[in-house]
Amino acid sequence: MLDIKALKLALEQLESERRISRDRLVDAIEQSLAAAYKKEYGKKGQVIRAHIDLDGGTFSFEQIKTVVDDSVVRFEEEPESEEDEREHFNEEKHLLLEDARIMKSDAKVGDELVFNLETKDDFGRIAAQTAKQVIMQRIREAERTSIMDEFGSKEGDIVSGYIQKIDRGSVFIDFNRATGVLPPNEQIPGERYTRGARIRGYLYHVEESPRGVTLRLSRTHPKFLEKLFAFESPEVASGVVEIKAIAREPGSRSKIAVWTEDHNIDPVGSCVGQKGVRVSTVMNELSGEKIDIIEWSPNADEFVRKALSPAKVLDLELNEEEHKAMIEVTPDQLSLAIGKGGQNVRLAAKLTGWKIDIKGTEMELETVTENIEGDDFVPLKDIAATETPAEESLPVTETE
Repeated sequence: MLDIKALKLALEQLESERRISRDRLVDAIEQSLAAAYKKEYGKKGQVIRAHIDLDGGTFSFEQIKTVVDDSVVRFEEEPESEEDEREHFNEEKHLLLEDARIMKSDAKVGDELVFNLETKDDFGRIAAQTAKQVIMQRIREAERTSIMDEFGSKEGDIVSGYIQKIDRGSVFIDFNRATGVLPPNEQIPGERYTRGARIRGYLYHVEESPRGVTLRLSRTHPKFLEKLFAFESPEVASGVVEIKAIAREPGSRSKIAVWTEDHNIDPVGSCVGQKGVRVSTVMNELSGEKIDIIEWSPNADEFVRKALSPAKVLDLELNEEEHKAMIEVTPDQLSLAIGKGGQNVRLAAKLTGWKIDIKGTEMELETVTENIEGDDFVPLKDIAATETPAEESLPVTETE
């Protein structure tokens, strides 16, 4: 007899701590008992199953035989052929069709017939060790499946955990049941990380390996910025306001283009929030990254003008063949249009997908060209969850 109280208590504890269903746990125990029985009393080729009665506290064993004929098995006297994929007949796991029909008149090839075995509870040391190995393996498999089910549904969302350690620039994050990795190229340049601190990231890939489940995170992915605005803006979360495109230089500056079909809603205002509280919250999460929010337009002329904000465009000419926009601004607006290190025009080009040439009026000025091909532009909705930007990041040092 099984100690049913102890078994039920152990099942409840495992179910609670590892979030594995009771059915999977019972199945793992039954497989371990079957493995132990076969190790101690079984014969080569036997298929043995065990059943546990949690109410009565008993267990039983049975042998399974599959009904076969000469179309699925071959016999010892038959010559082997490379083209013959039939397996050898084994009387411990196979039952010929004619013999099966003696016991069950409607038996057919592929059916399984069950034969009760003598119940044993005296297993040797080796058999007990086999049972232990099987049950631990099955519990690990069940736990891995449970974690994959939980975090697989969160792929493409923001998740939060606690920094476990920092090793060779990579940040390892504890999610209780799984470990997340934030590689150096997915970190915002200049950010510093402290062991035990809470951190959020964009889950772009859930990876299963023999060592367990690993969560791949990013804080530089454009989708991370979109999801943060969805947290802060109900209009974005509900889909009333759509983020059409994002151009990021993580840790420095971003531009996002927003749009809505509802004429009663200001898409830019819904992201900025009252007194800028919504955009400020997002900026704080991104270590002070400046964010320009503009209204998207299907009109390329209008969209390019807005993308260059806060600079004011004097004149604009579009070359459809070269997918190029020629911009004229007044001299006092030139440095604003270009931005520090060409950042403003570079982000505008990424956001719109147009190559942009800027020149000032009333004086000879060098033409500034952002050499980004139109084909390189990818709308936000087309950015794959597994696609991550390859940004150079500063070395990460651990602080106590």
